[in-house]
Amino acid sequence: MSGPRLTFFCELETAALTALFADPAVLDDLQALPAGVSLGLLDLSPERAAVVQRLNAARIPVTAWLLLPQAEGYWFNVDNAPQAAARYRAFQDWTAAYGLRWTGVGLDIEPDLRALQQLRRRPLSLIPQLLRRLVARCRLAQAQQAYEQLVQQLRADGYTVESYLIPLILDERRAGATLLRRLAGLVDVPADREVLMLYTSFLGQAGAGVLWSYAREAQAIAVGSTGGGVELGELPTTCLSGEELARDLRLAYRWTDQLYIFSLEGCVRRGLLKSLRVLDWEAPLAPPWEATARIGRFRRALSATLWASAHPWLVAVMALAFYWCVRTLLSDEE
Repeated sequence: MSGPRLTFFCELETAALTALFADPAVLDDLQALPAGVSLGLLDLSPERAAVVQRLNAARIPVTAWLLLPQAEGYWFNVDNAPQAAARYRAFQDWTAAYGLRWTGVGLDIEPDLRALQQLRRRPLSLIPQLLRRLVARCRLAQAQQAYEQLVQQLRADGYTVESYLIPLILDERRAGATLLRRLAGLVDVPADREVLMLYTSFLGQAGAGVLWSYAREAQAIAVGSTGGGVELGELPTTCLSGEELARDLRLAYRWTDQLYIFSLEGCVRRGLLKSLRVLDWEAPLAPPWEATARIGRFRRALSATLWASAHPWLVAVMALAFYWCVRTLLSDEE
C-alpha cells in the first residue's frame, strides 16, 4: 500500500463551516494529504453551497452526507424513511441550483437523536417505545424497503452510495436476526461502500480491541472522535489525543486503505492535520491482542443471543429435548 485514501467528516453549522474553510491552510492540508471531505448537510443554504463550490474548485473530493433536522431524528432510521426521501429530493434541487459536484452520497444509519437525548435524561420513559418496536417486525420491513428504493434512486442518478454503520450490525447480520435493529430503529441499507464507525474515544480501554476485532470485516473504517459533532445532552465529550488518533489510523490501515476521520473541525482546532501529513503509515505497531480477545468473547456471546432471538421456537425445542434427555438419564439411574 502506498498510503490510505483519507476522508474527513465535517459536521458544522453554517457560520462555523464558512469560517473553517475561509482559512486557506485547511485547503492546503487537505490537498497535501490528499484527503476528501464528507460534508454534513445540516442545511441546504447558499453559504453551504459556497463552501462546496470552493472545495470543488480546489479539486478536493466532497461526499454529500445527508442529514435531517433534529426534529426529524437527524440521522436516518426506521422512523424517518419518508423524510429521508424528501431530503434527497431537496438535495437534488439544491445541487442543480448551485452546480455542485459530489463524489458520492453518504447515508448515516443511527438511532433517532431525540431518543438518545431522552435516554440520557429519562431512560425509563423509553421502555414503552422499545416494547412497541420489539413486536413491530412489519415496520422494520417497510422501512427497509423504503431505504432500498432510495438507494436505487441514488444509483440511478449516478451517485456512489456510502453507508455509515454501527459495527453491531455485522454481528446481527451474521446471526440472521433483527433484534438490535428493531430496538434501536436501525435499517441495514445496501451501499457501494460500508463505513464502520469504530470510534475508540467512546470506549475507554476496550476501544483498540473493538477496532481490531471489527476492522478485519470492514470495507472502510471511520476512527475518532477528535471533537465536534451533534450535542447529545449531558454525555461527556471524549477526544482522541494525537497519538491515539495515529494508533487507530495505523491499526485500521492494516485492513483497509479507505479511512475516515471524525472530525475535520476537531483536527483543525487541535492542530492535527500537519502531523497527519507526516504520519509513518508503515511504522511497526503491535495489535491489541488482549483487548481483542475480550471483545471476541463478547461478540460470540452477543451472536449467540442474537441467533436465539431469531430462532426462539428452535431454542425452546432444544431446551425441551435437553430436559427430556436429563430426565431420562436420571430415571435410568434410579
